[in-house]
Amino acid sequence: MPDGSDRVSLSLHASIASIPAAEWDACAGTDNPFVSHAFLSALEDSGSAGPRTGWLPQHAVLRNAAGRVVAAAPMYAKSHSYGEYVFDHGWAQAFEEAGGTYYPKLQVAVPFSPVPGPRLLCRPGSGVAPATLAAALVQACGELRLSSVHVTFCAEAEWQALGAAGWLQRLGTQFHWDNAGYADFDGFLAALASRKRKVIRRERREANACGLRFSTLRGAAITRRQWEAFYRFYGATVDRKWGSAYLTPEFFPLLAARLGDAVVLMLAEQDGRPVAGALNLAGSHTLYGRNWGCEGDWPFLHFELCYYRAIEFAIAHGLRRVEAGAQGEHKIQRGYLPRPTYSAHWIAHTGLRHAVDNFLRRERPAIVAHMAALAELSPFRADGLDTAEADAELKASGSIPP
Repeated sequence: MPDGSDRVSLSLHASIASIPAAEWDACAGTDNPFVSHAFLSALEDSGSAGPRTGWLPQHAVLRNAAGRVVAAAPMYAKSHSYGEYVFDHGWAQAFEEAGGTYYPKLQVAVPFSPVPGPRLLCRPGSGVAPATLAAALVQACGELRLSSVHVTFCAEAEWQALGAAGWLQRLGTQFHWDNAGYADFDGFLAALASRKRKVIRRERREANACGLRFSTLRGAAITRRQWEAFYRFYGATVDRKWGSAYLTPEFFPLLAARLGDAVVLMLAEQDGRPVAGALNLAGSHTLYGRNWGCEGDWPFLHFELCYYRAIEFAIAHGLRRVEAGAQGEHKIQRGYLPRPTYSAHWIAHTGLRHAVDNFLRRERPAIVAHMAALAELSPFRADGLDTAEADAELKASGSIPP
């Protein structure tokens, strides 16, 4: 396939291990840990992403004429639509009821991780554009005689490039916290309306009055016993939500061994026994909340571990953003505001493509309108910061010295 004066060739790989880590990461960069060779290999080597869960690796790699890797994409052949968080079950059902075959399909994504970030990984300076990689994926889909290719939770620039190339564009919504240069958590509170400040302060006070010990652990500092406890929490959360435990017990310690201090575990203990935990990954600019679980019932513990301590960590480490995962309009009142997420879809069958296109043309403006309505619920002061009022409240609460 041509790209400028050079030619590139596509290969598909049934294991990330067959691609040298240095060459993959030269395309993926260092900002987002979820597309790193270390994260993807931990999924595969732990048995989390593979035949057991129906995520069969078909990682795409473009090489130039000299054999150098110039672009890549984390891609999987899938016989279902679970673990993706961009739902196309309705598309599959309609197509199959009409006599078509929707599965298997190709999914360019990070398994079980609704985390926005790059998906069409082009090596800087290679001259290869995302559109070139996208065209190669379409070609592969045709040669494999599959129904479709889906690029989910991609970067906005990739979404625009894919749309220009004729892919169908879809919008979603998540809730992210942005760091406006706060010096500390009290600085963040001061930016909120008075009533919202009081609610958050009360929730934190009650969570911290339960006799639990809180700690933030990173990488190698997390013990095998703590990972075993966290896996129990993860399993309990899956059971409560009637989900499937895609991740194996081996995944979490393997992740810490390969990603080191990028793995951040917020832990709560009672009398030395872990009772709750929230797992995050730290990128160059963002803290990504991933999994949470708890044994027991404590007031506002979920908010404390997953939201407030994540904000404190981001401020302390100069991170720009906290992304706390999918769904959850309750996050808005805790400073996490609606933000768009992006996916793009290439569908081979003309009739199905037109039907999905019509659906998405109606869905996108509805998503935009819904986000605008949610933004009206923002807890941030609309009239600017009243520093004197905020300081008076903080002094009264004991959060800062009088």
